[in-house]
Amino acid sequence: MPPNVESLTRLREYPTTPLANLPTPLIRLNRLGEMLGTERLWVKMDAETGFALGGNKVRKLEYVLAPPMLEGVTCLITAGGPQSNHCRVTAAFAARHGLRCVLVTNQGPESDPTGNALLHRLFGAEIVLAGDRSERATLMESTAGELHARGETPLVVPIGASTPLGSLGYARAAVELCEQLDALDDGCSETLVFSASSSGGTLAGLILGLALMDRTDVRLSGVSADTSAEELDEICRQLAGEAAELLGTEIDPNIVPFASIDDQVGDGYGLPTSASREATELFARHAGIVLDPTYTSKAAAALIAHLRVDGARDHQRIVFLHTGGAPGLLA
Repeated sequence: MPPNVESLTRLREYPTTPLANLPTPLIRLNRLGEMLGTERLWVKMDAETGFALGGNKVRKLEYVLAPPMLEGVTCLITAGGPQSNHCRVTAAFAARHGLRCVLVTNQGPESDPTGNALLHRLFGAEIVLAGDRSERATLMESTAGELHARGETPLVVPIGASTPLGSLGYARAAVELCEQLDALDDGCSETLVFSASSSGGTLAGLILGLALMDRTDVRLSGVSADTSAEELDEICRQLAGEAAELLGTEIDPNIVPFASIDDQVGDGYGLPTSASREATELFARHAGIVLDPTYTSKAAAALIAHLRVDGARDHQRIVFLHTGGAPGLLA
């Protein structure tokens, strides 16, 4: 099938609040690739989107917090863990735009806040504690109701900004990545992309973008930070289809080669494994790249395991999508 030119045009013209420094660089990792047995290892540095220390949430919030969504809004409410990257960027957005921000987190720091928890507070966010992760959504809604009763106009930003609207940010990123891949002169006809995932918005956007461009030569591996591979796969494909509807089109998400991986979760969300610790050390010592313990270290561990078991074939290049999160390493 040819690229869906009309939908790609609508994607480019969709309202946003510009935040990110784009395009983010695509960098060849020669030393790390040599250690892992390939000369064709690359990293897409979405850790360097720039705003509020960067990461993948910046691209999503450009759409979720576009001007039409903010008319009359006085306060942003969202939720996440105590080291949430999404909460960090949302709080920074509120600070820049003169809005109040309430963050619902499922626990607070036991002592002085560090990492993202410190940044949440530096950006001026009010912290509301939930008993556990399952209570966060309900507490966001009740907090919004209380603010409404006091005459404010709150906007509830879903966890991770992983909505059909937020996914458009990574549909654009897919277009950007493919332009960079097409400019390479390395003789490769297939690209394997490894990315961390939890709430699914990043991968859903990539699926949408690749489907609109009819790029079956790019194969996605979504490395789960918490959920099962089956659940993650379902979330991503559903979000991709709903995001396509925002562009007035339909896609078959199954045409994009995509696989979910859940063998790096270990003991659970945010808990390092021996493989993720090794990945953190290898990327730091051989590429000068900082990974975080919740997401990117586990995605990198999956990439390393793939190269050690299957290697990279002669026609393949490997791309690690670095979705950011470095403050979490310092918590």
